[in-house]
Amino acid sequence: MTTQASRRAFLKRASALGVAGVAAPWAINLMSIAEAAAATATDYKALVCVFLYGGNDYANTVVPYDAANYALYQQLRPTIAYARDALTATALAPSTPVLDSTGAARDFALAPALSPLLPIFNAGYMGVMLNVGPLVQPTSKAQYQARSVPLPPKLFSHNDQQSIWQSSAPEGSRSGWGGRLGDLFESANGNATFTCVNVSGNAVYMAGKSVSQYQVSPNGSMQFSGLKSPLFGSSAATDAFRTLITQPRTHSLENEYNRVTRRSVDANVALTSALATAPALTTVFPASNSLGDQLKMVARMISANGSLGAKRQVFFVSMGGFDTHDSLAATHPVLMGKLADAMSAFYQATVELGVADKVTSFTASDFGRTLVANNDGSDHGWGSMHFMMGGAVKGKRFYGTAPVVANNGPDDVGQGRLLPSTSVDQYAATLGKWLGASDSELLTLLPNLANYSTRDLGFL
Repeated sequence: MTTQASRRAFLKRASALGVAGVAAPWAINLMSIAEAAAATATDYKALVCVFLYGGNDYANTVVPYDAANYALYQQLRPTIAYARDALTATALAPSTPVLDSTGAARDFALAPALSPLLPIFNAGYMGVMLNVGPLVQPTSKAQYQARSVPLPPKLFSHNDQQSIWQSSAPEGSRSGWGGRLGDLFESANGNATFTCVNVSGNAVYMAGKSVSQYQVSPNGSMQFSGLKSPLFGSSAATDAFRTLITQPRTHSLENEYNRVTRRSVDANVALTSALATAPALTTVFPASNSLGDQLKMVARMISANGSLGAKRQVFFVSMGGFDTHDSLAATHPVLMGKLADAMSAFYQATVELGVADKVTSFTASDFGRTLVANNDGSDHGWGSMHFMMGGAVKGKRFYGTAPVVANNGPDDVGQGRLLPSTSVDQYAATLGKWLGASDSELLTLLPNLANYSTRDLGFL
């Protein structure tokens, strides 16, 4: 059941008069480009954002493996580094050499618990994005230190950096780039309700200017208890209850509440029916894995896209626990194992459904963490490493520039806290272009993209 009747819908409409003069030109522009994009959305594609809440530790995810850089990595985090021989089985052999910012060749390995993803990488359907994070414009270390260029606000803050990753603005932002992509394609979908689907709870990433995120549980839509079966044993009572909670009202707040409730009731009927007739999945998803449960629901909804009339969809799933200030060596491998098991099963499900090249999943997080250990953990950072996965991904490759392994080196601002060499806007633009957005549309949706000459990173 969607909950958009609450905070976002109320605030959006309550402030409409005050912002109408400012927002109108952009809103009109979004409406026009949505119509243009909808005309070309004749096939099916879906983006799936896998958000890792808390700030994933980049150095124990994609681990330096060549002898020289492994030694530096181990020196900077002696209490939490992997033993080098533990990385042998997950050492990566990309199809093109990986170079750092000095031009030196680098080798990497996946965290051992990520081994289920290794076959996907080796088959060419998963890539690694190096040192990506929020930026306003290309920024050197000297510019950062002098504060001579605009910087993302409130760096190293969980809530704000989550919001900046998802929306390009700090906490309080009212739309995210996933939702803004959904705005473009909403009218092309047979049922616009299922354009942006959130399986993990509310997230600004999924909020658009016109599209509303549809929230669903890993078990499906949640129906009002009074509509599941005859209320008080009376079908007439059920009909009266449905009328009461969905009929138009004269009071604007009551009417808005009932409008969203009606949308939820109608969506439940449509989704329940579509899932009941969708092909049964034989792919086995991991047990006791919240992310796996969420991705299984995404796979089920993708299998029902014909019945739902979807041409373009954006999904959001997440897992938490990544704020590893302590006990990283014990905690992080468990998180990596759950991530790998869930993402591997999801990829296999898209293969089973024959849509692997139509579905691209990618990871994101608040920020990376410090390379320098703080005893048995790591602290808040900035840039990080992420994965892109799907049949359309030009995989078995690294994208971006590998950072120098150092404390206060040329690519970090202290403690191995990476200064991003690739911006979230570039990462998002590459994904959005694959989904079908034009260059001009992406410049509208991603406020900092105009500051970059390279807007397609080439991984799709």
